[in-house]
Amino acid sequence: MAVVCIPARDEVERLPRLLRSLAAQSGLPPEAVPLRVVVLANNCGDGTVEAVRRLEAEGALHGLALRVVEVRIAGPEAHVGTARRMALEAGADWLAADGMPAGALLTTDADAWLPPDWVARNLAALAQADIVGGRLVIDPDADPDPALADLHGRIERYWSAVRALEDILDPPLHDPAPRHGDHTAASLAVRADLYRAVGGLPAIACGEDNALVGQMLRAGARLRHCPRVQVHVSDRRQGRVSGGMATEMARRAEAVARGEAYALPEAAHWHALVARRAELRRAWRQGEEARRRTCQRLGLDVADIAAIEAEPCPNDIAFVERAHARLETRDAPARFVPLDAALAALEALAQGLRAAA
Repeated sequence: MAVVCIPARDEVERLPRLLRSLAAQSGLPPEAVPLRVVVLANNCGDGTVEAVRRLEAEGALHGLALRVVEVRIAGPEAHVGTARRMALEAGADWLAADGMPAGALLTTDADAWLPPDWVARNLAALAQADIVGGRLVIDPDADPDPALADLHGRIERYWSAVRALEDILDPPLHDPAPRHGDHTAASLAVRADLYRAVGGLPAIACGEDNALVGQMLRAGARLRHCPRVQVHVSDRRQGRVSGGMATEMARRAEAVARGEAYALPEAAHWHALVARRAELRRAWRQGEEARRRTCQRLGLDVADIAAIEAEPCPNDIAFVERAHARLETRDAPARFVPLDAALAALEALAQGLRAAA
């Protein structure tokens, strides 16, 4: 059983497209039919809810069990973190009421649209993992700019090179290659019992998706970046969240328009980070004393170690994530360099490491 949870604020133009793509889902297991969908209409004033009701009346959403929840969120809490948490909580309550507290919670964005196998592929991947992130496919709102499309491609190649370092130095057994690197709220699936166990999604104004994933990883959850799970996202540059996807799209477009180099962290930053995570993972496997020695050598003190061990670490994932989260607060900021230089250095580094191995 699954519930798709969608926060929406003034999305009269885009939400109908998303709902149609959900109504067109195929290959669902019997327990997921009809597909349950929660729309959390947050402070809408543009006819979003009325548009959804028209779709229902027209029969365009046949096959969905749709719940539209209208809310007015006031003050500093009026942001996507609050709305997405409310949507996910409504989905978890629905699963619990239907006797499936360990069912699947899926979330996406109101301006996205989904391939017809999105739900089925999420559920299949979730059978072997605790969290599933979907790959973001950028869809231009207007005629594509070749220079901007080229930048998107080079950025994706950069992150693929970072994952190649992981595969050499610290390969994730539960998330083997090929994999992508996205685990954003545009496509995220998680078991509802795990969601509840970590306290739910943090109601913060930006980055609520990464914060939730971080909580689950520190609890030992297995995150899968399944290449078969994909979501189409807008490249619009005026979004609902400062610092979100739209902010990133605007940054890329501005770099292209000005003819400036787009910058990302240098290769040495990722080499050090991945190597440190690998060292922590080896220490976990060597036992308690090795773990404590490694933590101290890397710069963690007795209080840090006590905090890491305050709750038992069920596996290496939890230990590495807890230790690394503390170490990162002490790290110097990454040095950013032009994308092409960073990419060339990453690929050369990976080639040298493979040759040495």
